Amino acid sequence: MKKILSLVGSLTVVCGVCAAVLAYVNGVTAEPIKEIKVKLEQEAVKAVMPPGAEKVEAVAWADAEKKTPVAFAGKDASGKTVGYAAKGTSGEGYGGDIVLMVGFQPDKKTIVAYRTLSAAETPGLGMNLNTPEFAGQFTGKDGSSLKVKKDGGEIEAITSATITSRAVCGAIADAQGKFGKAGTETP
Repeated sequence: MKKILSLVGSLTVVCGVCAAVLAYVNGVTAEPIKEIKVKLEQEAVKAVMPPGAEKVEAVAWADAEKKTPVAFAGKDASGKTVGYAAKGTSGEGYGGDIVLMVGFQPDKKTIVAYRTLSAAETPGLGMNLNTPEFAGQFTGKDGSSLKVKKDGGEIEAITSATITSRAVCGAIADAQGKFGKAGTETP
């Protein structure tokens, strides 16, 4: 009995030390990870904007305090809006959420391009959502009416990754839906 109590005590101490170390590491790395995510998102916004966008400003937020922007307007040197970008999410991906930054023409419908912010799809199959062959199909299309051919649409699904292809269509529709929702300022 004494030996069991000794083992339980030892394990409790080891677990406590491990928990403390993990909490410390989390505290030290949380802010740098957040900064990296913001930087990658800003780079994605610039990458999906139509040509001529020299300045980018937030126009819609995920929260009332306007701390988390989800849609942006790109303006040229004269201040004219040349395009928009918005973050879209679909929870229907094969490996979980797919989060995209999608660029739109000034009409807020016609897709310029998208960049993947987060996806955990199957390597070699679903992760082909980033290939120019697949992503290029979306350029010039209306983001609200996208469907894969299997569902009666015009998007050729990634071979063996129809679920991922549908999720990309859903994330783009979600991005387009960011315009006109509560918290959106009129760009």
